[in-house]
Amino acid sequence: MESITPQENLLQALNQFTRRTHSADEVYIFDVLLCDNEIDRDFERFSLSALQTMKTLFVGKTGIFDHNPSGTNQTARIFSTCLETHPEQRTSTGEPYTCLKGNAYMVRTDGNRDLIREIDAGIKKEVSVSCTAASHTCSVCGKDRRTGGCPHVQGELYQGMLCHTVLSDITDAYEWSFVAVPAQRQAGVTKQYGGKAESERVAVLQKQLQSQQAQLAAAEADVRKEIVTLCYLSGQPLQKSLLQAAERMTLPELLTFRQQLRQEMQQQGSSQLQSAEKKPEVTLQQFQMK
Repeated sequence: MESITPQENLLQALNQFTRRTHSADEVYIFDVLLCDNEIDRDFERFSLSALQTMKTLFVGKTGIFDHNPSGTNQTARIFSTCLETHPEQRTSTGEPYTCLKGNAYMVRTDGNRDLIREIDAGIKKEVSVSCTAASHTCSVCGKDRRTGGCPHVQGELYQGMLCHTVLSDITDAYEWSFVAVPAQRQAGVTKQYGGKAESERVAVLQKQLQSQQAQLAAAEADVRKEIVTLCYLSGQPLQKSLLQAAERMTLPELLTFRQQLRQEMQQQGSSQLQSAEKKPEVTLQQFQMK
């Protein structure tokens, strides 16, 4: 029984994606380092489980240029993938360095002869992948960064550790591209989030904003009412121009005006001030987003 050479194994895997069997002379095969588990330039990294999922999802995915999803940009295709772990090499988080590699091919034609030469010469080298990650957790607290419950800032140090986002639960892989400046230093990766999870996050933020605006409007109304009361108690005439000016004031201006009226009341020694002081103090800090 004749043994199968490594090249024949590659051709067998490659020809699963072709309409007819291609020989080694007809195709150009090259390796691609798609992504890894190191923190990238966007302060994000893939979890090991994410890399494992992408190992399956990127088989058969097309290679294009600059993530431009045009049929004319289709250049190559990945026909097999593998994960490589280097125990002697550690990432900045202390994990063994692990990368996702792919075997890609293109059919040799007169049109891509120069591209093949550029790949062999190392000119066309950096690549980037496009995928969807359903989970984006903070490396410091483990909370989902999209729900607004995480106070940590990507790229900042916390107890000597660099804050970044861990991407996992990969739900889809779209394509990989030749790019000039990738996010990942070894290969480069462009993440596309979108989907239901992102829509839910937008809805949460909209509700938070609406709630804040409602509280702010209620606070302004209460302060304006108190200003009218203070003007009455201090004996000042309720001039129409004064009321109109108060309607145009912002909350900080209203708080300053109210403080001035209270000070005037204190100087007059009016005992009626106590009835106006029964209301809880309204401050700007109560309406700041947390």
